[in-house]
Amino acid sequence: MEYRRLGRHGLELPALCLGTMTFGLQVDEDGSRDILDRAYEHRLRFLDTADAYPLGGDGSTIGRTEEIIGRWAAQRGNRDRLLIATKCFAPTRGGPNNRGLSRAHIMESVEASLRRLQTDYIDLYQAHGFDPHTPIDETLRAFDDLVRQGKVRYVGCSNYPAWRLGEALRAADRLNITGYQSVQPRYNLLYRQIETELLPLCRDQGLGVLVYNPLAGGFLSGKYQPGEAPRAGTRFTLGSAAQRYQARYWHDAQFKAVEQLRAALEPRQLNMVSVAVGWVLAQAGVTSAIIGASRPEQLDANLQALDVEFDQALQEACDALWWSLPRQPVAEGYR
Repeated sequence: MEYRRLGRHGLELPALCLGTMTFGLQVDEDGSRDILDRAYEHRLRFLDTADAYPLGGDGSTIGRTEEIIGRWAAQRGNRDRLLIATKCFAPTRGGPNNRGLSRAHIMESVEASLRRLQTDYIDLYQAHGFDPHTPIDETLRAFDDLVRQGKVRYVGCSNYPAWRLGEALRAADRLNITGYQSVQPRYNLLYRQIETELLPLCRDQGLGVLVYNPLAGGFLSGKYQPGEAPRAGTRFTLGSAAQRYQARYWHDAQFKAVEQLRAALEPRQLNMVSVAVGWVLAQAGVTSAIIGASRPEQLDANLQALDVEFDQALQEACDALWWSLPRQPVAEGYR
């Protein structure tokens, strides 16, 4: 397993991170344990989760993913050999002060995550989105306190636009406190908006970049065919996440782009999953790609991404997908 530094910071992370947001709904606990065991055997020991997971769940499932990870790590006795990243932001209970990045919600959320994960520290604690209703100073001071208390080792954010991240970095400098040390954006061959401003900002400021959705929710695996309805049991039909994933990728132009990639890779006998994940890892400034699986064997093609070599022809074939897609306005908020 290749390791990369978290931007200019000292933490070394595997180039691949196991995303767990399907654990507890799309994948039951036994299946989740099998995937975790397979990943651990391959030295894929960086896990990404969130307090609101599993993806597509409702109030009754909140926290279930963290609980599965906590029970697995406790049973295996391997917490000290894992790097665990989790997030806060989404509502996890009813009533006031139950969402966003206020000090009240952050402090309550971290204690709940520590309890569910059965650990006394979180390696990387991340804001799952940006909160326009809370001053950034309040949010950053709360995160800084958690670092000083030893409950959190590094702090990051997810789904931040460049302007908001820049504001947060400027505020941390002004306050002389721990600021965001990483960002987790969506990024893949079909979604490259972060290249314009966010990635250059991260490279300039030395932030780690942990990319999610490198396979576009499985769309870039090539397993879906134009004209078919979204299949049951996938992210495109999974509870509250179904509409979001269909809006992102389930369009004629994206289907055509995937077929274009398939045609380019078949003569080379290259796996679409390996190339899609490998392309993300080959981009300047990317620290780690967050991969997912619904079965242990699906990890194999992801792991092979580290071995894909991108010559000029292959790079051009990958670039062609992006330029074939219609331009769309950038939506603020969750991306």
